Amino acid sequence: MRLASRFIIVLLLLGAVLGGIFGYKFYQFGQMKAQFSQPQPPAVVSATTATSEQWLPASKAVGSIKAVNGIKVANEVPGVVETINFDSGDRVSKGDLLIRLNAAIDEAALRTRKAEAQLTEQEFKRVSDLLPKRAISQSQYDQAKSNLDAARAGVNEAEAQLSKKIIRAPFDGTLGLRLIDQGEYLPTGSPIVEINMLDPIYVDYTVSEKTLAELETGYKVRVKVAAVKDKTFEGKVTAIDTSVNPQSRTVRVRATLQNPDLLLKPGMFATVMTEQPKARDVITIPRTAVSYNTYGDYVFVIEKNDEGKQVVKRQSVKSGETRNGRVAIVSGLKAGDQVVSKGLLRLRAGQPVSIQNEADKPVRSSAEASK
Repeated sequence: MRLASRFIIVLLLLGAVLGGIFGYKFYQFGQMKAQFSQPQPPAVVSATTATSEQWLPASKAVGSIKAVNGIKVANEVPGVVETINFDSGDRVSKGDLLIRLNAAIDEAALRTRKAEAQLTEQEFKRVSDLLPKRAISQSQYDQAKSNLDAARAGVNEAEAQLSKKIIRAPFDGTLGLRLIDQGEYLPTGSPIVEINMLDPIYVDYTVSEKTLAELETGYKVRVKVAAVKDKTFEGKVTAIDTSVNPQSRTVRVRATLQNPDLLLKPGMFATVMTEQPKARDVITIPRTAVSYNTYGDYVFVIEKNDEGKQVVKRQSVKSGETRNGRVAIVSGLKAGDQVVSKGLLRLRAGQPVSIQNEADKPVRSSAEASK
């Protein structure tokens, strides 16, 4: 009997404990249900309207900036650097003197050739005077004439050899870093300085063979580079390659850009938008109104429910090109639809919203702001 009574007491205590736990959980559930049953205050959002705009169709590609003319100036003959007439970064004109190699031996050789030519010319004059008198044969005259021509050719050769010791700018352009020093011996073909013609300048890029039929010379291009983020460079397509790369099935295209400030440099990575001349109608909204997701993009459309309150509906859309902060909507919206432009992350479908755009916010006076 004593063991049975103890067992009953334990059961009663255990029941009381479990009953208390279940009662407390039931009370919490009731409180949560009451809380969720209360109407939630509307979420404050910014709103905008989908608008219809005319955009020029454009295809995006990547390419590289390339100088119209760009080479590394090199010497044709070996020699020691005697004078340097430029500094790194100089802008030069065609024919400007860059460097002069020591030419003492070549100058001496030229003087020798000129002396030989002068002697040969005097000999030819004497022969010419004797030919009418039949004092010499025709063959002797022909030999003297040949000697004179050879002597003059020797002078021209020596002058050409001497001119190669003077290296000039091959075209108008901007110089790079100087690669040689005063008194340095330069073997044939030594790089002296890089020179590039930077205005105008090319951008070379590739397009798919599928878009080749839609591309023509004269089409406008807009180019952006990472080094100048806030500027868009404009130009025109000036050349299209005549063949398609069989490996990549792409075609090389070249556009010419104006570069008066020399901001574009050869070798820069460029993003190129090629525009077609005929505009098309597109539906656009601010880029901030679109939520980009791996399972598909969507927006929150603002509409009224049966009670006349403004609520949001999650609407899947297909987005297209982005320009100046606005994105083209290929499908999913029509002009005039009101969408949430800011505050998408805290919204859920069917949630009531209150629209308050930046322009609608009350402006505090200076006296209020100073408090």
